[in-house]
Amino acid sequence: MAATGTRPRVVLGVCGGIAAYKACELLRRFTESGHDVRVLPTQSALKFVGETTWAALSGNPVVTDVFTDAHDVPHVAIGRQADLVVVAPATADFLARMVIGRSDDLLTATLLTARCPVVIAPAMHTEMWEHAATQANVATLRERGVIVLTPAIGRLTGADTGIGRLPEPGEIFAVAQTVLARGGAATLDLAGRHVVVSAGGTREPLDPVRFLGNRSSGRQGFALARAALARGAEVTLVAANAALPDPAGAKVVRVGTAEEMRTAVLEVAPSADAIVMAAAVADFRPMTRAASKLKKGDADPAPIALTRNADILAEISTNRGRGGQVIVGFAAETDDVIANGRKKLAAKGCDLMVINEVGEHRAFDTEENAATILGADGTSVVVPQVAKESLAHAIWDLVVARLAP
Repeated sequence: MAATGTRPRVVLGVCGGIAAYKACELLRRFTESGHDVRVLPTQSALKFVGETTWAALSGNPVVTDVFTDAHDVPHVAIGRQADLVVVAPATADFLARMVIGRSDDLLTATLLTARCPVVIAPAMHTEMWEHAATQANVATLRERGVIVLTPAIGRLTGADTGIGRLPEPGEIFAVAQTVLARGGAATLDLAGRHVVVSAGGTREPLDPVRFLGNRSSGRQGFALARAALARGAEVTLVAANAALPDPAGAKVVRVGTAEEMRTAVLEVAPSADAIVMAAAVADFRPMTRAASKLKKGDADPAPIALTRNADILAEISTNRGRGGQVIVGFAAETDDVIANGRKKLAAKGCDLMVINEVGEHRAFDTEENAATILGADGTSVVVPQVAKESLAHAIWDLVVARLAP
């Protein structure tokens, strides 16, 4: 690869699938953000996107075999120099070749010499993804420390729809950035773990038009999901009314109300090693929901009678699905922040409580966040105003320290 100074060196592998065209956008995101990218397409990939396109977008030469420029021993040099390898899309055939250690082209040979983090974004038809052979190959790669993102659900080729779609390039790039920022394959401390994250704000309908809600955007929960994916976890994200794209590799369950949130969380909680309840779940809902839109009229409106929603955090903390499960709650406070947070930690029975002081341009619908993280063991960690991704990693650091071996 060309000399780059301090520019991160990324190898982008592209396999022969219809989603290969999306890798052009991923490549553009890497180059425009200052990364030096070497594209290694397979021969099949060149049937979908030509060599000239990859060379023009990356600014680096494109070869597929180990014999071109053999004096530089490219299959060794490229792998040794890389800070990150991303393969998107990765086909079922490529996963199989990677598992058995084939080195019959420049991409597979490079992967055998690379000692940096590796992110794989598979894309294929649903039947191919769900086949026992593919699932076994994915499990093997994950056991070896490779980050294999679960494909998205959506339109495939032709009229087919299902799991197997390549995640959006922007979301693959977000995971790659997080992996690069942490550096080194040794940071995959959530590999083999299943984590559940809730995000967003629930809405409790008053009538078909209006609802009781809150200002949560879901950004902190989505940041937690991306951070866990970058650390090797299998992630289930239960998202309430969040207008954000699905994090690449996460299983996303979209919900609206607190009761829908409860149902979704309780379904996946038993298999989770850790649950982080970052969602702003409504404490109350209207006792009755009007069947048609409430009209203004001339008289003052009648008071709205409210009833309590179920306490999801307390419920999962009391009835833990498995031994050693770590549960994290969030507390949004405006007054006596730490004191109220301690009370909530004791009342809910969780292991960690992330306390946010909320208000105008604070915590909700912002790119940054600050928090005090209280532990049931009496510990306290203060995280100053940082990007929500940084706070997410601070939370996962504390979770990992509490997970059973």
